[in-house]
Amino acid sequence: MTMTADNAPDLRAQAGRLFRRKRLTAFGIPLLVLVYLVYAVFAFDVPGLIRTADPENGRTLIRDSYSYKTHVSRDNRSGEVSVAIEGERKGQYPDGTAPGWVALGETTVITLDGGGIVTFGPDEVSYDIPGYGLVTARPGNGGANATFPTEELPEWINASKNRVAITTDEARLTITRRKTEVFRYETGWELFFFTLDSPYHGVGPGEIAARAMSGELPAIWNDFWHNRMWRHADVAWALFETVLMAFLGTFGAALVALPLAFLAARNFTPLMIVQQVARRFFDFFRGVDALIWTIVLARAFGPGPLTGALAILVTDTGSFGKMFSEALENVDGRQIEGLQSTGAKPVQRYRFGVIPQVTPVLLSQVLYFFESNTRSATVIGAITGGGIGLLLTQAMITQKDWEEVTYYIVLVVLMVFAMDWFSGWLRRRLIRGDDSGH
Repeated sequence: MTMTADNAPDLRAQAGRLFRRKRLTAFGIPLLVLVYLVYAVFAFDVPGLIRTADPENGRTLIRDSYSYKTHVSRDNRSGEVSVAIEGERKGQYPDGTAPGWVALGETTVITLDGGGIVTFGPDEVSYDIPGYGLVTARPGNGGANATFPTEELPEWINASKNRVAITTDEARLTITRRKTEVFRYETGWELFFFTLDSPYHGVGPGEIAARAMSGELPAIWNDFWHNRMWRHADVAWALFETVLMAFLGTFGAALVALPLAFLAARNFTPLMIVQQVARRFFDFFRGVDALIWTIVLARAFGPGPLTGALAILVTDTGSFGKMFSEALENVDGRQIEGLQSTGAKPVQRYRFGVIPQVTPVLLSQVLYFFESNTRSATVIGAITGGGIGLLLTQAMITQKDWEEVTYYIVLVVLMVFAMDWFSGWLRRRLIRGDDSGH
């Protein structure tokens, strides 16, 4: 529009309105976002969460992930003392044996790293805490019956009539009417390679290698692979089940979705009603999350890895159907016409004129979903009772073996790394024909 003396005021007014609108947008959108964030803070009660948060629980969780606890337990009724890794029967020391810092006897003396000493006497339990004093208790029918060197208790002592819990940097002592227990943290994943009943427990790497070279390799591998604490064989099978769920679900969905995608593609199905039915079919399956399908199918078929694979298959059938039909609508029709001119039948035209064009796109999408479903299968397995997800859930429920949770999470991450590498390598080989591995 040419600017003249007559229309100059109108143009200036339009420019002013345009600048005001842009300024309003530039300030208004951030303001709306800020208002929403403020609303979310109060709607989700963030201040309440901050007030109730316990940093000590977070520190304990982190410490549990890279360390283990040795439980020294005393039955206050019989006086029997037992020592076990993580308090499990599978990690229990044989009768009459204990770590070097536990002196068993009529009076059991537990010497901690920082100088603290816990004593299990015939009738009395005591904890000599450096810098604080001696805590004594005579657990029985009246409760813990504890006495403390000061009337005002520090925050790391939680005491009531029936229970006393003392948490220091050295260990944690709990006293109840029936049981007294010391939890001592030590860095590492104890019994990861061999359990206490294995002849190879406590043997150094050099001697293990020497024994393996001298013919004991099968026995060494058997003790490691069938470790009752860490269950390496069960974990390996669970990882295989997780990958299998992702594989069956993803590639099964691709096989189901490909022929149905031709019905949803406009250039292959002239009937509008057939297109719409196929498209709504895909929308229905992908519109419901895989976790919902998992619960529904578990109700119908029962728990198990196959149910998880079916849940992935149903969800991905909808996603693949939409993507495949869009890829089919973008094929070059000239190749199909060329084959038709040679007298090729419809199936031959699809096989040699359509499939080669869409294969790189379809294969890339399928491999990406396979990689993604490997992660999803972990969560689905926790619901259906299969794969590494089941073991991960069981370890979390116990609320004591967080080093096992860390172990499973590390394996899941490594599995995802491996699937990412494998998926990229396969795409290069099959789609671009590159076998250099770079």
